[in-house]
Amino acid sequence: MFHIFFLLPLLLSTSYASVNDFCVADLKSPDSPAGYPCKPPAKVTTHDFVYAGLAAEGSTSNIINAAVTPAFVAQFPGLNGLGLSAARLDIAPGGVIPLHTHPGASELLIVTEGLVTVGFIASDNSVYVKKLSKGQLFILPQGLLHFQLSYGKSKAVAYAVFSSSNPGLQILDFALFASNFSSSLITQTTFLDPEQVKKLKSVLGGSG
Repeated sequence: MFHIFFLLPLLLSTSYASVNDFCVADLKSPDSPAGYPCKPPAKVTTHDFVYAGLAAEGSTSNIINAAVTPAFVAQFPGLNGLGLSAARLDIAPGGVIPLHTHPGASELLIVTEGLVTVGFIASDNSVYVKKLSKGQLFILPQGLLHFQLSYGKSKAVAYAVFSSSNPGLQILDFALFASNFSSSLITQTTFLDPEQVKKLKSVLGGSG
């Protein structure tokens, strides 16, 4: 009898802890720096831990001839609070994922098809570039500018795994030329010619 009473608190605490093993995002509630609120455990199902969105090829019929399909917490609620997410990269021949950053995560890139050139710029302005083929991996440290492009004659496919359920994304060219950032300020802060700035804004749809 002593042993039963001794084990009972442990069993109860283990049962209680199991409901904290995960926090499936309640996407009907607002997001916050701490993540989404948890869906009530009674409403969690196996479907919350499955996502098929990366099975389909993304459309590369666009200005960069590439597509990024995310599996972040907003698409895959089961990732909430677990510190990881993923994305699929489809890059047509000559396509590019322009210089961009993920402020909230490091990225592990895995090439599954074709040939990809990948690189990043470190904070001391050192540049690290490598041509990758199927099965090769490349790590991209958190917050640093980086890019991916196809250098083969056929399409390339890669998958990225991030160290956050919401890694964030800012594409440098879009931040400058697809926004309402004043053209005069861009000229002053980047040393680009005003005509170049005007041309890039007209291509990417920026104003100002």
